[in-house]
Amino acid sequence: MIEHETLLTVPFHDADMMGVTWHGHYIRYMEIARCELLERIGYTYLDMYDSGYAWPIVDLKVRYSKGCTFGDRIRILVRIEETEFRFKLGYRIENAETGELLTKASTTQVAVDTKTGEMCYPTPDVLVDHINAYSAAQPAA
Repeated sequence: MIEHETLLTVPFHDADMMGVTWHGHYIRYMEIARCELLERIGYTYLDMYDSGYAWPIVDLKVRYSKGCTFGDRIRILVRIEETEFRFKLGYRIENAETGELLTKASTTQVAVDTKTGEMCYPTPDVLVDHINAYSAAQPAA
């Protein structure tokens, strides 16, 4: 499966007066990594809309193990886990210096036809085609 790594430094405005990152900011960090992954496979949110689909998140699971603080360098690893009936991504947020696990999460998105407003089962070919094209263009390991 396709994976992507994003590195971020926790900014001052994401921390509370104790210097600890507010739990809701982890969702934004995952969104940044998700957008970078989508750009890599050539199917950004604008491309999704242009292809006739919206992809709302219908499920979000987050498991916090340890907090991060202002100035910490964090690594967000995002991996495509499923595409057959939904677009499920797994996340691992860790301290970039130590590799210590901070948070594990997943998001599930489903395709919605922008003309009819109906969910699409199975996943439209356009997403799978972009993933397959990206995978085929990568050098063999």
